[in-house]
Amino acid sequence: MTPITATLPRIAGTALATFIVGFPAIWGGFALWFQISGGKAVKGLCVVLWGAFSLMMLIALWQDRLGEGLVAFAVGLAALLTWWTRLRPTHDGDWADDVAQMTTGTVHGNRVTLHNVRNFVWRSNTDYTPRWETRTYDLDRLRSVDMIMSYWRGPAIAHMLISFGFDDGSQVVFSVEVRRRKIQLFSEIGGFFKEFELSIIAADELDVIRLRTNVRGESVYLYRLQLPTAAMRSLFLGYIGEANNLDIAPRFYNTITVNCTTLVYQMMKRIVGHLPLSYRLLFSGYMPEYVYSVRGLDRRCSLEELRTRGFITDRAKQCDRSAHFSADIRKGIPGID
Repeated sequence: MTPITATLPRIAGTALATFIVGFPAIWGGFALWFQISGGKAVKGLCVVLWGAFSLMMLIALWQDRLGEGLVAFAVGLAALLTWWTRLRPTHDGDWADDVAQMTTGTVHGNRVTLHNVRNFVWRSNTDYTPRWETRTYDLDRLRSVDMIMSYWRGPAIAHMLISFGFDDGSQVVFSVEVRRRKIQLFSEIGGFFKEFELSIIAADELDVIRLRTNVRGESVYLYRLQLPTAAMRSLFLGYIGEANNLDIAPRFYNTITVNCTTLVYQMMKRIVGHLPLSYRLLFSGYMPEYVYSVRGLDRRCSLEELRTRGFITDRAKQCDRSAHFSADIRKGIPGID
């Protein structure tokens, strides 16, 4: 056996061990940064100490002390994971005003009462009049379900809202939200590391849609979903069930696994049965393509036509604060009379 041939297994083993140590080392640094209590100095110190420890273990691996390095790192990682698994979501916090309350619902036959329906009057992101209301709906009068996609950062990232319409013209929107504290700003990376709790909010369209179109200037699209009445009703009740469960047992938000699209996908899967998995479930901005592919949108029109005619930002600005806001933003959208 040549020296080079004899060396290859050692190089391969060291490379594999480096990966085994390197990936959790990076994960641990982010976990400490987002979850250790204290200011940036304390967080930075913890990350530096963890990084130095991980680097020492890598050096041990590269110096042919493979067993010692892996064992020592495994002990350190086990301690970190023990701390990580003990982090628990909570309802106690100085929450931002727009997620200060959580929607819950009670069902009595066909009558549904929603508590803490948000109906803020927004003048800017920081200037608003908070209003939380109790509203009652008759499930026998449920007539439509609309998917609303709000884009603020490129075509792959969007926030999805589901709006339920009743035959008296009223609408109520459910939104799966990041429940952040007043001092927190949203971070996609932080969403991987238990930085935020999860919240489900029911809101008036003049609040939650107008906030995104007229106040924040986001690109917002509305699509009428093709669902039988029984599925509409089940989805509405599904949101209430998820909201009530959250009120009892808080959960962490997760950028990939527990967000505004995955929860809806899980509810719809329970309602209609099999739904195929797709990368579009991870990149929420592509949800219209996914829903179109499973025949959830009007197939008499192309997806591009649905997207063009479903763009509501300009219409929302034109009918700002109108008493007929919900009807006005839906003018010309396929599938809506």
